[in-house]
Amino acid sequence: MIGIDTNILVIYLTQDDEVQSARARYIMEERLTEDSPGFISLVSLAEMAWVLRHSYALATEAIAAIIHDLLRSTTILVQNEREVFTALSYFESGAASFSDALIGALGTWAGCTTTLTFDRQASRLPDFELV
Repeated sequence: MIGIDTNILVIYLTQDDEVQSARARYIMEERLTEDSPGFISLVSLAEMAWVLRHSYALATEAIAAIIHDLLRSTTILVQNEREVFTALSYFESGAASFSDALIGALGTWAGCTTTLTFDRQASRLPDFELV
């Protein structure tokens, strides 16, 4: 298994640097295999979603499609896949950012009865409580 950092993902997806894009494409399309898959941590996934939204102005639908593709890939393993699917459903519904939805899903996974927040938007999620 090979860990994949956020910058590899973002450059692969955006293809906005000629030299690094070629290297990222090689990694994602040639180097990763079913026998030696890429591992994407929750931190890298959350960072990727944030960067794509805030630096590249991608819409929720586009970011969600990218995450779905990563989850379906036979050459990628995503940490806490089940919780990522849960977070993705809230993100796609517009209820919260991907990061907030992921925080809630991971809290539930860890056994939390609630996640306290000052964030009004996040508090709309069933796993959060506005304080």
